[in-house]
Amino acid sequence: MSPRINIGNGDSESSRGVLVFLVVSVAVAGYGGYDYLQQSEAVRDSVEVDATVVETGVEQESGRRGRVDHVPTATFEYSYDGEDYTGNSVFPGSVTPDYDTESAAREVVAEYEAGGTVTAYVDPSTPGNAFLKNQRTDTPVKLVAVGLVGVLLTAVKYVRS
Repeated sequence: MSPRINIGNGDSESSRGVLVFLVVSVAVAGYGGYDYLQQSEAVRDSVEVDATVVETGVEQESGRRGRVDHVPTATFEYSYDGEDYTGNSVFPGSVTPDYDTESAAREVVAEYEAGGTVTAYVDPSTPGNAFLKNQRTDTPVKLVAVGLVGVLLTAVKYVRS
C-alpha cells in the first residue's frame, strides 16, 4: 500500500489544485535558480569579441494585469574561433529584464548604433549565445522569490487544514 499525501481539507478537487500550485511554484523557483546559475557562469567564463550591431529596438509584451512590458532588443554579428554568428541577447541567460516604459528599455540599448562596432561577450562553452551586457540581472532572483512565496502559501494552506 502506498502512502497518501493529504493536502487541503479532504476535497480531492481542492487537494489537486493545491498540489498543482505547489508543483508550479517549485518549477518557477527552480527555473529561476537554474537561469541565475547560467547567467553567473556565462558572465564568469565570457571572453570579449568584436561585434557589429545590425539593429536595436524595443519589443512590447503583454504583462501582468493587462499592462505592457518593454524589452530591449539588439541583433549583432560576431566571429568566434573562426565561426560567424548572429546574436540577439542583450543580457546573458534566458530570463531577461523588462521595463515599464519604452524609454527605460531604449536607454538600455542607447549606446548601440546600427553599423557600429561594440564589445560582445561569448561563453566559450556556448559560442552561439553571445550577449552585450556582461552582467547578471535580478530577474531570475525574482522568479525564485515568486516560486518560494508559492511554496510558502501552499505550506500555510496545508498547516491550516
